[in-house]
Amino acid sequence: MPESETWDYTLYIPNDLRAVTVCRRTLRVILTLHGLIGLVDTAELLAAELVSNAVRHTKGPAALRVRRNPEGMVWIGAWDSDPEPPDPPRPLEQAVELEEGRGLGLVMSCADYWGWQPSARFGNRGKFMWCELAAA
Repeated sequence: MPESETWDYTLYIPNDLRAVTVCRRTLRVILTLHGLIGLVDTAELLAAELVSNAVRHTKGPAALRVRRNPEGMVWIGAWDSDPEPPDPPRPLEQAVELEEGRGLGLVMSCADYWGWQPSARFGNRGKFMWCELAAA
């Protein structure tokens, strides 16, 4: 597979916790078919955290977007309809004992880069939470 191969997938999801499982399984298929099986476990964990936050903390629709850039980075983003910034992540060491609030700490610990940005994509105001993993 040439390193310059790029692709971009978007999965629109309803505000339903079952969508987290649909996103995880879809992401597994995408990465496997593109020969990136080594990223699957980490990518699934990160996507599940991002999508779970989008579904739990908003009332509208959401989307999972996955793409690979020419530099070999795999970008995973979850869009939701709430334009408010997320709460700052807790360091993972502090969040281990908590039942909630670990998600962004996991993303911060496992991703090469992560962040969020306001977005008006898909016809609605909202935000993208995203992270990147090196595919090479």
